[in-house]
Amino acid sequence: MFAAFKIVKQLHEMLWYLAEACERAYAPEAVHEARELESAIAALTHGSLAELFSVDIGALHGAVRTVLMEVSEEVRASYFAEAGHLDPSFTPAADLAGADLRARRLCGADLRGACLIAADLRESDLAAVDLLGADLRDARLEGADLSAALYVTQPQINAARGDGKTRLPASVSAPSHWFDH
Repeated sequence: MFAAFKIVKQLHEMLWYLAEACERAYAPEAVHEARELESAIAALTHGSLAELFSVDIGALHGAVRTVLMEVSEEVRASYFAEAGHLDPSFTPAADLAGADLRARRLCGADLRGACLIAADLRESDLAAVDLLGADLRDARLEGADLSAALYVTQPQINAARGDGKTRLPASVSAPSHWFDH
């Protein structure tokens, strides 16, 4: 049962990200690829245990990753991310722990997998910033605009600090501890 739960949890996470990719993609081909993967993954979640245990989860992750990265590049490019206007330290898996990024325009940055533990992002614009897997524990998000950020999850937001002025994507909500002051 626990082995099945682990696989199904991963499948649902992939479905979460693919749903956003479908909403955010500009290219019809990317939407088509994302929808096909969504359909295949959804079928697995309703299949038998034998089907579930026979799935090559690594290959599935790879296919989903490809689609998510394509959509990320497309969306970030619409914010001129490729034009070289971004700080060169804003890279995937960057170590920005404790960094002072207050009131910065980070639009279009690829911070996938970045360590943003205790980073100060107050009043920052994070439109089209790819935050897939970024560690936002104790990050200061007061007044930040994440409403158009890519791949933000509820656990990331729950681990961060924010307030009533923090703008979030529609798919996540402000945790109650943001208002316990």
